[in-house]
Amino acid sequence: MKNKRFDKNHKSSFKKNDRDNARSVEARIKDIMHTSTGQKFVLKGIVDRIVQTGGPTVFHVTDGTGMLALKAFEGAGIRSFSNIKEKDVVKAEVRIEEYRDELEGNIINFTKLADQEKKDFLDQLKNTERERAAITPPEFLIKSTILDKLRNDFIKAATEIRLAIIQNRPIIIRHHNDTDGYSSGFALERAIVPLVEEQHGGGKSAWEFFTRAPCAAPFYEIEDSIKDTAKSLSNEAKFSNKMPLVIISDNGSSQEDLLGIQQGKVHGVDFIVVDHHFFEKDVVSKEVLVHINPFLVGEDGAKFSAGMLCTELARFINPDVKNVEQIAAMAGMADRITLANLDAVEQYVKIAEKHEYSRYLLGDISTVIDFVSSKLRFMEAREYIEVLFGEPKDKQKALVGLMAPYIRNLEFKGLEIAKSAAVLEKIGATSLQLLPIEETFSRGFYPKPGKCTGLLHDYLKEEKKVTNLVTAGVLSDAITMRATDGANFSVHKLIEFLNKKVPSAFVQGGGHKNAGAISFVPRKKEEVLKYLREFIKNGSK
Repeated sequence: MKNKRFDKNHKSSFKKNDRDNARSVEARIKDIMHTSTGQKFVLKGIVDRIVQTGGPTVFHVTDGTGMLALKAFEGAGIRSFSNIKEKDVVKAEVRIEEYRDELEGNIINFTKLADQEKKDFLDQLKNTERERAAITPPEFLIKSTILDKLRNDFIKAATEIRLAIIQNRPIIIRHHNDTDGYSSGFALERAIVPLVEEQHGGGKSAWEFFTRAPCAAPFYEIEDSIKDTAKSLSNEAKFSNKMPLVIISDNGSSQEDLLGIQQGKVHGVDFIVVDHHFFEKDVVSKEVLVHINPFLVGEDGAKFSAGMLCTELARFINPDVKNVEQIAAMAGMADRITLANLDAVEQYVKIAEKHEYSRYLLGDISTVIDFVSSKLRFMEAREYIEVLFGEPKDKQKALVGLMAPYIRNLEFKGLEIAKSAAVLEKIGATSLQLLPIEETFSRGFYPKPGKCTGLLHDYLKEEKKVTNLVTAGVLSDAITMRATDGANFSVHKLIEFLNKKVPSAFVQGGGHKNAGAISFVPRKKEEVLKYLREFIKNGSK
């Protein structure tokens, strides 16, 4: 979104002769433009934070319409207006100046508001913030009853995100470490960052208030939660930052996410979850501001990926969001939504094609993202990810054209190795294909265990036409699984079954009905495999 405060062609609402007027003009921060340089204004606002530099003292003040840095100088490193504290409501007479392409106010007079005036201002502030945060909901990119059912949740989530930006709260996006997860996180980033830049006056200051990082685990684990909280508490102590709003995408709906969310809440962190994975019981909704998941409205999460949902949400957050038109199609293809909801994915593909993203190119980009995510792991790598998503497009095509053939060759090699190591056995009418991951692949091998399992599963299903099939990639303490509809399989029911049969294995996991992963105590591996076979036998009758 273009920041009008820094648009030199934008017409200020104040006339030129005001600049030479001895009297200061009362204004709101949103009215101060590049053309306001040299003019004097009277502003009312709340002191959001105070920064003591080696030179002036800088007061960051907001009035609900925007943020402006006000500076005062008494001497090098000397605290100016020591009676003014953070959270004080103030009245400031300032002269507008420009410093390093950003606007700031040079303080002439600076006082606290009296009690009644303070109360009136705070009441007005709440109304102003809510008015600015309110959205005009757009039409969805595609026709979908699932999206229609989620519409109110999209509106609520977008409003809360916009309100956090207006209130100068940092935003952290945590997403799954795969193509769908990166797609969801990047779509939200494209919508949020321009609004943060507008709020804080452009430049690099936006990155002080925004972070996007993948989760190493397929849920918001306590380790990620503690890291996010510890960093935020440090920023609160050092820089007077507020505690953040954390958006969890392509994760967040399960029991495994609960502790991390609750831990953050203890310290004042708020959460929004955008997910599409199954959960046995909704334990998350009551803990978060908004929980978006198709399962919450009686729909199957396998019909909409997180990247598809977040592409739509991005348009609710910021109507001027750019470079997200191709993301939903790529995310849907990567997460195999075509198997459950071909119509939705095809609608998104047509939109992507209008923006010069062919189906083949989307597949190649997805392949590169999956590979890069395995190497980056939990690094943020913002600039590198921007290139992968087409910023700029020519560099994206050059990178994908270079990397995709190399990665496809790795996938071919991985499949050939997997085929040579897989063991196929018949359990009733169902074929069980076991792939011993650790005995077959070296550490750090690409494709990752889940990808190898998927490639092997697809080979037997598509090339050998096996329609009643379960494929299991087995590690010492985990199993990643894929199943055909004909196998009458359910990852979630398997977890229930194993916890009844082998409670000491402490099995946990998740995913979708026919695709997911479980973990367990390593010494119980053989028992888990034994009861996996029994579960398949019972299910295939």
